[in-house]
Amino acid sequence: MLDIIRGDDKEAVSRLLRAHATSLSSAEAVARRILANVRRQGDRALVRYSRQFDGVDLRKVGMTVTPDEVERAYTNLPQSFVEALRVAAKNIRATARRQLPRAWQFEVLPGVKVSQVLRPLERVVCYVPGGRYPLPSTVLMSVIPAQVAGVREVLVTSPKPGPAVLVAAHMLGVSGIYRLGGAQAVAAFAYGTESVPRVEKIVGPGNRYVATAKKLVAGECGIDFVAGPSELVVVGAEGNPEWIAADLVAQAEHDPDAVAMLITSSRQLALRVQACAAQIVAQLRLPVAQKSLAGQGCIIVTRRLAEAAELVNRMAPEHLTLLEDAEGLLDRIQSAGSIFLGGYSPVAAGDYASGTNHILPTSGAARLRGGLSAADFVKCISVQQITRKGLSRLRPSIVTLARAEGLKAHAHSVEARFKKR
Repeated sequence: MLDIIRGDDKEAVSRLLRAHATSLSSAEAVARRILANVRRQGDRALVRYSRQFDGVDLRKVGMTVTPDEVERAYTNLPQSFVEALRVAAKNIRATARRQLPRAWQFEVLPGVKVSQVLRPLERVVCYVPGGRYPLPSTVLMSVIPAQVAGVREVLVTSPKPGPAVLVAAHMLGVSGIYRLGGAQAVAAFAYGTESVPRVEKIVGPGNRYVATAKKLVAGECGIDFVAGPSELVVVGAEGNPEWIAADLVAQAEHDPDAVAMLITSSRQLALRVQACAAQIVAQLRLPVAQKSLAGQGCIIVTRRLAEAAELVNRMAPEHLTLLEDAEGLLDRIQSAGSIFLGGYSPVAAGDYASGTNHILPTSGAARLRGGLSAADFVKCISVQQITRKGLSRLRPSIVTLARAEGLKAHAHSVEARFKKR
């Protein structure tokens, strides 16, 4: 089920890494058509696509969720669920506060003050997938950082929001819950329709049509990043094989295209993890995980554990676990969405309650950025205040550089302030 390949088989490793690069090209034509139709037809297109793709008749149930629906949702869930949400929300909020950029001010030269002020975005929407499982945790991970940043209006959209999603959104006090999904939801919030407001940013994971649509609207509407199937790489030569296998299987149950990989210098550990993974899949009856591990899962056995750092940096995985004997590689890791250290730091902790965000870059995007944070919802605006004496100190440099670039008016705008009247 989990193939074992040698780390020195460069052709096999390269082929494996290339296979994990997600292509959205096959979804682009469909997404473009949906975007164009929603932009042109507005609510009429949303009604049509929601019925076609999600089996939801918006004319009957409405575009937004009503207070009565939310109230009924609470009756369908145990109090323990609400308490679990509160614990997770508290940790996520505390972490998000530390991620927020800070305002600052300092004097570059006497009479030349520069500073930074923060301004939150006005309105954002958090996309919550409506696939095979409800994802209230995604509500927490996307809404809370926006609220910490001070976003005035935070909306949630999901094609079929179940009770767990509704309770999570209501508990956080979002401004509205929309019953929209797919590329049509991205179009609606990027362009605005008769019933859907235009937002400044769309965040949250989704299928390849959602990801492609976000990519296509990025020039007109802010997005977090284009996300593909989930990924986990575990690195270590020593550890509990059942725990390692359990983490790989947990990752694989997300999606048939999810990537679950172990890199180790111990062939004995590789064989034991391989056997444990098969046992867990059979015991829990996880057909999706079985398909994922067979198609995207693997174990790479290297000669030395240190070789794993290069492979990790080439792949830039969404999740990276460094077991105790591999924690020394942390300083050599340049690219990963989120890192988990030691055997008692399962990815599931970050997925739900440790406080770090689980909305993370995939498909190599971790080379460019980390996960979603409060910083994604603010604008850092530079400010400068210069006195006459301060400007006189800068004058020679400004005028020289402006003239070197052939921008005479730039130089004149400074010189004019020192002409004798």
